[in-house]
Amino acid sequence: METDQEPYVRLASLKRLHQVLADLNTARSLADTLQTVADGLVAALGYEQVAVNLVRADGDLVVAACSGSPATEALLAGRIGSRASWERRLSMGERWGELRYIPHTEGWVLDTDDVPQVHPDLPPPTTPGDWVTGDRLFAPMYDSGSELLGVLSVDSPANGRIPGPWGREALQLFASQAAIAISNARLRANMQRALVRLEREQQALRASEESFRQAFEYAPSGMAVAELGGDQHGRLIRVNDALCRLLGRSPAQLRRLSFSDLVHPEDVGTLLRTFAEGGRAELRLARRDATYLWVHLRNSVVADAADGPQYLLTHVEDIEERKRHEQHLAHRASHDALTGLPNGAELRARLASRLCEAAPEPEISTRLVTRPPGARARGLVGSPVEADSNGHSRGPDGAEERDWMGAGPYDHPAGGLGHHAHAVAPAGEADHVTKGLAVLFCDLDGFKSINDRFGHNTGDAVLIEVARRLTGVVRDGDTVARLGGDEFVVLADGLGHAEAADLSVRLRNAIVPPIRIDGRAVRVGASIGIGWAECGMSSEEILSSADQRMYREKRSRSRSSQKAQHRRVG
Repeated sequence: METDQEPYVRLASLKRLHQVLADLNTARSLADTLQTVADGLVAALGYEQVAVNLVRADGDLVVAACSGSPATEALLAGRIGSRASWERRLSMGERWGELRYIPHTEGWVLDTDDVPQVHPDLPPPTTPGDWVTGDRLFAPMYDSGSELLGVLSVDSPANGRIPGPWGREALQLFASQAAIAISNARLRANMQRALVRLEREQQALRASEESFRQAFEYAPSGMAVAELGGDQHGRLIRVNDALCRLLGRSPAQLRRLSFSDLVHPEDVGTLLRTFAEGGRAELRLARRDATYLWVHLRNSVVADAADGPQYLLTHVEDIEERKRHEQHLAHRASHDALTGLPNGAELRARLASRLCEAAPEPEISTRLVTRPPGARARGLVGSPVEADSNGHSRGPDGAEERDWMGAGPYDHPAGGLGHHAHAVAPAGEADHVTKGLAVLFCDLDGFKSINDRFGHNTGDAVLIEVARRLTGVVRDGDTVARLGGDEFVVLADGLGHAEAADLSVRLRNAIVPPIRIDGRAVRVGASIGIGWAECGMSSEEILSSADQRMYREKRSRSRSSQKAQHRRVG
């Protein structure tokens, strides 16, 4: 039976409980909140030994805070009990609402499990309802989703009695408010960690952006950021000083352009493939003075943010000197060092580019055959062909039939050779229609005596002047090459016999005038043989044919000169 003063005792306890609950929400951190929960159970509800067990990420429970005996705190703090052992405890004993009370008469079976526990030594009970060593009382805490958040473990009530209805209600109320406070503290802690992590990431991003800006701006080679995709594909958004100096343009000028505006017309395809496939390319970009510069582009696709717009980061390296060196080496490999003319290897390559291995078939034509109505003829494959009422032959499918008087490589139904135009030689001197690729083999007359008499320097000067004169006679697109020694070859396309003979005369007339070297005048003549390039022939066969004709002309001119000399002597 309650005494008259008990309501006053309860009122004082409620005031203390109210103050403790208020303190729960003012703690600054999760650790402070947990310790406030433990201390509040001692201060407000009068338990002499308290442990706050908090569920970890792996499901086990750790003693996150203790209050009461310092010795007990040292033994329990930080120790872990498995979730299975805790589930066993919460399923035992007496159920006081959410609370679980396990008397010492049942709890002895838990003494050997892995839940950390220390029981104070209490005096033997004198009356029923006394708290006995080994008694256990647990208050589970649940979050808003009814998930277990932790367990309050209390022991040794200050009055030495097992809690009554009021004490149980107070403990249940405290546990629910503690769960809210712990959830809020954990949320605040998570938010604080997220804010700290975000700030660190932002600092790292700012440092990265600054590092990129410095690397971009002060890079020794050109750098550019261009749009990728859309209507403004390839438009320059950002350029560095090195690229401006490289192209001789200001940043404002470049930002009004795209790479397509700058690239050489012959390199547009290379640029588009590079943009589509990424990677690298070598091409020419226009400078402000309208000259072109060889550069090496290296592209990388970057995103402004996750799932944000993509841009093209392009590294532009000046390779003009390397390209000039490569072109110089290629020119040396394909041109004569003395005269600068194409050499024998280049001459043969140019000939080979015009020829195929298949000899052209004889030229043939088609004509529409008119036959009497009903007359029959044989088609190309032996199928019967019948003339229609107009006298035109038609095949079984009704198509108009033509008699094939042979077939050329383009017209014959048996197929052709693609778009290759066969090189053919004019049939004879009287052929004024056929045009071909003339090969004029030129050998200098009298050059050896100049070399022997005046030395190689004079001979070299003669060869250089002859090369200049020959180049001045031919058309643009014709080739003048030096095979070696005093032998030159001219390739001239689209000539007939008469035009080739006229070119031979003009070449000889250009060579004959005196050549003045070191104050003296020397003369050389020229013997020229005209050959014709024709598909089915090799370059060597063509050159050999022209060479043989040149020697025939040289011998013929030599005999004519000897006869003329004999007549003058006689």
